[in-house]
Amino acid sequence: MPAASGRSLKARALQWLAQREHSRVELRRKLLRAARDAAAKAEAGTGAGAAADGAGRASADDDGEAAADVQARVDALLDWLEAGRYLSPERFVESRVHARAARYGNLRIRRELQQHDLAVDAQTAATLAATELDRARAVRARRYPAPPGDANERARQARFLIGRGFSSEVVRRVLGEAGTPDDAASAD
Repeated sequence: MPAASGRSLKARALQWLAQREHSRVELRRKLLRAARDAAAKAEAGTGAGAAADGAGRASADDDGEAAADVQARVDALLDWLEAGRYLSPERFVESRVHARAARYGNLRIRRELQQHDLAVDAQTAATLAATELDRARAVRARRYPAPPGDANERARQARFLIGRGFSSEVVRRVLGEAGTPDDAASAD
């Protein structure tokens, strides 16, 4: 690929990072896809007759070398972005936790971060654990304003909360508390 495509990858990376935080894994995947698309577009425009000339086998070897070269350049670009603090795993984790904490439980947040090869630091994990019960109450109350009336409704609410990544213990506590305030109010 010509040097201009390297600048293009850098410009794309900076544009994506300006829009929101990305993990290294996610940005690498996007950059490799962009590089492959640019190479395919360039090949479609210039290399249509190469296979007809009997150069198909050599072309396959060149493709492997070109792919390795692209991966090396993308990795170098990612290293440069991290060195310049444009790409920061800590900021990504903080951003992802902040965006997800109000709607999802600890299990879901950790699973999303694992997909990006990242983990929650000890302080953030402690904060999430301390607030999980309150967050689960708020999520349940937004979706189901009324407490569960029967076993089917209770199971539906439990599935909803578990699907959002709340632990089964937290779900039991939230649903156990859900019926008590209304019952106490109706007794007065």
